[in-house]
Amino acid sequence: MTIFINVNKMSTLWTPAKEKDRYGIAIHNYQQEEEPWRIKLTVGECVHILEENGDWYFGFTAKNRGLRGIFPKCYVKIMESIVDKSGPTEVTVLKQPHIVQELTSVLREWGTIWKHLYITHNENFKKIEHSMYELMKNRSQILSGTLPVDELKQVKILVTAKIDMGNKLLGLDMVVRDEHGNILNPEQTSTIQLYKHHEKASERIRKANSEPMNKKVPRPLSQQLTHTLFVSMRNFVCKMADDAELLMTLYDGKENRAFTESYVVRWSREGLAREIDQMHNLRVLFTDLGSRDLGRERVYLVCYVVRLGGMEVKEPDKDNKKHSRQSVSKPPPVIEVLRRPYGVAAMDITLFVAGKMETDEDKHHFLPFLPCEKDNLEGTLKRILANKELTQRDHKGQGLYCSFKMLHGDIKQVREENPHLVLGQVATARKMGFPEVILPDNVRNDLYLTLVNGEFSKGSKSTDKNVEVTVRVCSEKGQALQGVIMLGGGVQSQNEYRSVIYYHEDKPRWSETFKIAVPIEDFKGCHLRFTFKTQLLLVFRSSNETKDKNEKPFALSYVRLMQEDGTTLRDTQHDLLVYKVDHKKFDANDVGYLNLPSKRSELIEGSKPSHGGLILTNKDSFTIHTNVCSTKLTQNVDLLGLLNWTSQPDTLADSLNALMKVDGEEVVKFLQDVLDALFNILMQNSDSDVYDNMVFECLLYIIGLVSDRKYQHFQPVLDLYIQESFSATLAYNKLIVVLKHHVDNANSSEDKDLLLKTMKSLQYIMRFIVRSRILFSE
Repeated sequence: MTIFINVNKMSTLWTPAKEKDRYGIAIHNYQQEEEPWRIKLTVGECVHILEENGDWYFGFTAKNRGLRGIFPKCYVKIMESIVDKSGPTEVTVLKQPHIVQELTSVLREWGTIWKHLYITHNENFKKIEHSMYELMKNRSQILSGTLPVDELKQVKILVTAKIDMGNKLLGLDMVVRDEHGNILNPEQTSTIQLYKHHEKASERIRKANSEPMNKKVPRPLSQQLTHTLFVSMRNFVCKMADDAELLMTLYDGKENRAFTESYVVRWSREGLAREIDQMHNLRVLFTDLGSRDLGRERVYLVCYVVRLGGMEVKEPDKDNKKHSRQSVSKPPPVIEVLRRPYGVAAMDITLFVAGKMETDEDKHHFLPFLPCEKDNLEGTLKRILANKELTQRDHKGQGLYCSFKMLHGDIKQVREENPHLVLGQVATARKMGFPEVILPDNVRNDLYLTLVNGEFSKGSKSTDKNVEVTVRVCSEKGQALQGVIMLGGGVQSQNEYRSVIYYHEDKPRWSETFKIAVPIEDFKGCHLRFTFKTQLLLVFRSSNETKDKNEKPFALSYVRLMQEDGTTLRDTQHDLLVYKVDHKKFDANDVGYLNLPSKRSELIEGSKPSHGGLILTNKDSFTIHTNVCSTKLTQNVDLLGLLNWTSQPDTLADSLNALMKVDGEEVVKFLQDVLDALFNILMQNSDSDVYDNMVFECLLYIIGLVSDRKYQHFQPVLDLYIQESFSATLAYNKLIVVLKHHVDNANSSEDKDLLLKTMKSLQYIMRFIVRSRILFSE
């Protein structure tokens, strides 16, 4: 393609380019060699600008510094630069960290030599190729700006070591550096210091080159067992008269349930993201996926579409005509924004997740959209799953366009290794469950609540109700906690959750899941309060009518987050009792309802409990499902007894015996807390040996668990605990005494089984003893 430039705009006066504008990158090919004084440019080529005149620059390219000429300004993007005057001549370089400049220079120099190595079949060709790819990756990490200061220092040291090794292989001059990887200035460094650093660098390079290049570096544990799905939403094509919420999640088609949190996009009727932060940044990381998730039989990427508007979609003109007779003095009517079901888009991604098909972040996939019509959202999804291949007639060209890529590792590793994908603020949607390995620093306390279904009587009305459920987290005093409800990733937390409303449906099936993140210290005294109200077709409100009749709830349900025995709400369905509200007697601030039974299993047969305007209605029912993901709160009474042993020291012996009967999955989930409790028992009973044997047996049970094949991936977690978290300085005395006792009584028939367990766990027992002694000495 030839573009003709107006040379007449060139004046006779050429002015020197500013220092910060002397460096540019060619953004188009430019080839007009037949014209005088013009140099050709290739896309991506670096140019140095010396002078400018009108629409033209005068300078040279990095490839050929000897050839100077003119080139048009519109073909070059200026990059901020600085002039390095430290050397004998001035050099213009990009305004970047020195390590990036060095990397760029090294890669250019190595690139030319690397091509020569290929031609001569040199044995170092592959080694240099591998090093160059790694340096390019490190350069991208540094330029991304996402690395913390301490990690940036580590990457810098790693990069300089690779450069020195490569220079040694290629026979190039060795650069003398300090211990932080900075190049030493020979004019400002003494000869003795230069010699010492030169010796250290030579020794380091010699050792590095003596190691085999094909030596495999073990991958971090989280990268082996944790996986992340990157999804980028490109566009949503659908005819809509209202704004909408798009809720994307990963769905198990066999178990018929979502297994990750939702990623929420607020979508405007004009076809753009409503949130400024989400504009051109519709990306999410579905994290904490394990090998079991990758092995699921049917995995779908599902997008629920919820319309935000009135009960019915109506044109503004019709509404205006209907209310044109209203008095001019009255304020214009306001239609309340309600959440209404609209449709579902879905796509089978099983092969991509399992790694049987390659995923590419640049390839767009189409998720066909199916409107709800008279069905609920979950029913519409099941129609898609049963139909599998929706035709053009079904979706009418409407659907969601997105791209995705499977990444391996946890959030930290994904950000380090894929800075081009996760640069900046990228939303996260965690798995609604624990990853396969729970590291000590992974503190979590999430409750996932699913509104399953309900059944509500008509009462005196002839038609079924339009039921909306409002969920709040309240304290013992009835005060609602602020900012603890999460609709999903990508949006701010909120104070309450309002369900989708189904038109004239007395048996609504919501199947809506959201997250409740209550601080651990507040969890014990809190409860969930569900209020039910009927929404009319159109809700018109004025400033004098702030409490319309339809806004008042007609019924209420509740459930405590913790049970009487101190354990959390069970991971199961809960059939809650529904209490009818009599507003003449009901006080919204009265929390006396907490004395009423909350679940149907708690109801005494034949009774009809009531309190202050609340009376049980047996005809109505409401079902929820809860799933607690907490590293601090347990659903096991025996484990809870051990973790809270200081509050009940009299039952400590029973708690220690009960620990060895607790399910292994629950123990490894709280591995650090359990070990801390056991060693605290030893330390706080230093003048007594009553619990020493029992604690020792509990340690054998835990070590046996992580040594078992089922939980062997928790061994590195135990290693990390011993090295970093273990702090019992006097434990070695007691452990040695108990260990010696078992060895001395090896011939005892009662002790043989225990001795066998001890020998199997001897490695970790000795590590605890050694670590304890080292801490004591320090």
